[in-house]
Amino acid sequence: MPLTASTTPKLDMVRLNEGVAGLAARAAPGVLGVGLMNLESGEHFTFNGDRRFPMQSVFKAPLGAAALAEVDAGRLALDEAEIIDAQDLSPGWSPLAEAWPARRDYTLGELLTATVADSDNTAADVLMRRIGGPGAVTAWLSTKRLSEIRVDRYERELQPEVYGMASFRPAWKGRGFDQARSTVPEATRRAAMAAYMRDPRDTATPRAMLDFLLRLDRYELLSPVATRRMIEMMLATSRGNDRLKAGLPPGARFAHRPGTSGADLGLTTAFNDVGIITLPDRRSYAVAAFLSGATLSAEGQAGLFAELGRLVIASVG
Repeated sequence: MPLTASTTPKLDMVRLNEGVAGLAARAAPGVLGVGLMNLESGEHFTFNGDRRFPMQSVFKAPLGAAALAEVDAGRLALDEAEIIDAQDLSPGWSPLAEAWPARRDYTLGELLTATVADSDNTAADVLMRRIGGPGAVTAWLSTKRLSEIRVDRYERELQPEVYGMASFRPAWKGRGFDQARSTVPEATRRAAMAAYMRDPRDTATPRAMLDFLLRLDRYELLSPVATRRMIEMMLATSRGNDRLKAGLPPGARFAHRPGTSGADLGLTTAFNDVGIITLPDRRSYAVAAFLSGATLSAEGQAGLFAELGRLVIASVG
């Protein structure tokens, strides 16, 4: 077969090394992980690329892909109905939980969109249970040779454990979760957050996330129809648009999935954003940014990621 050469500029590795090192210094004591890949040539850059970072809602991208793989296989139909009961509600961000019990009935397609585009925790847990649970998602990732991405717990399990809380109960939905968290002694919460940041469960490395995005873009994970649906949902998210997207030029498209733990006691255990940038000239790049253990404000972390977005654009030529 004839060999083909890349037609896009090479990444400016010097600029990336210097720029990301500077951002990492500003993020301290938080730890920054970054990955950038040219999706045409496969050329890539990583910083802490082999380090595991807690994903938080970034996991909803692999979950959405695993669910669409079940659709491709004919084992799942997106028009199937699912009824949400009290025991299905999950903590943190969840418009479905806020709408309950006024609305209980959803199709699996609606749950999929709520998971990937809206980052709804209840939708994610119900969808994940429907396809076999966290173990099924991780098993699917393993079959795709993406072993550095792990999905181990439901949101209703993970979120209370981050803060050393008891098992989740429906009364904690919405603001009730923050109120319940405030009753846990500060020392307990600090110890639980430190343990969470060391825990290999529910984590990903920047290099593995680049590989996930590359293979999604190349239709190697899903059928063309399912891939397009996945990308459109990631384009539609309104969450985290003050992060990497804020540093992109006019006309650029960013199909992404952010993830955030929220802050407690001045500490944010996870502040992330991963996705595919398509520039106006149609060049495409995968980018993964993870920040764990930061003491910056939410605005400070978002500003850091926006600056990373500008650095990425300056480095791709």
